Amino acid sequence: MRASEDCMGLRCLICSDERNDRKQMPESTAPDNSMIRVFIGYDPREAVAFSVLAYSIHARATQAVSIAPLMLSQLAGVLTRERHPLQSTDFSFSRFLTPYLCNYSGWSVFMDCDMLMLDDIARLWKLRDDRYAVMVVKHDHVPKETVKFLGEPQTRYEKKNWSSVMLFNNARCRALTPEFVNAATGLELHQFKWLGNDDLIGALPACWNHLVGYDSPRQEASLVHYTLGGPYFDDYRQCEYSREWFAERDAMLRASATVKA
Repeated sequence: MRASEDCMGLRCLICSDERNDRKQMPESTAPDNSMIRVFIGYDPREAVAFSVLAYSIHARATQAVSIAPLMLSQLAGVLTRERHPLQSTDFSFSRFLTPYLCNYSGWSVFMDCDMLMLDDIARLWKLRDDRYAVMVVKHDHVPKETVKFLGEPQTRYEKKNWSSVMLFNNARCRALTPEFVNAATGLELHQFKWLGNDDLIGALPACWNHLVGYDSPRQEASLVHYTLGGPYFDDYRQCEYSREWFAERDAMLRASATVKA
């Protein structure tokens, strides 16, 4: 199913329930012109995914955005834990260093690299709510398969995929020290046990983490998540929103060619 042309513009077409949820969510007291700090998980096997996602964010943003890849080579001495057998990407745990990398100040956004932004990220940024330490799309995701892209293991646990997009209220995430992130179990981190209270987890509208292959097809997705595998892998070249991903890649390459010319 192909997204509508409007999805590629700067507006988020959300269903009525999500629109009502958004209206009820007070915005942060932080100024709207603050820098949007985005951290994207990086895995060298998905380098093209990172580049296309970053381009898609910048192409639609109406507010200043800084984007940093969470590369293990840049976190030497900070992230020291050994790779876990069930760890499917390089950024399975580095994502939880985002508040530390922001010196536990202000807000920040983390997202997996296997995504595509179809909306203005400033609209996501405006959903910050100081009542919460972190804000996520609260999926009820129970995968049926046991293997995903490149033969990596698929794991099942409560709050699956909640941590794939996170709005961090950094000052309220001081439990996420490098020492804790290096020592904690995967479930302690991904199930947000470090908060001590699930009431500190705010809910984002589902359009900000649309799970391709799991969520019912929708035309109003703002942030598409190729969680099983992106169209840059041969096995998933025909997945939902694959045309949009290839169109974004081509736009990025055209822009690059123009600069070189």
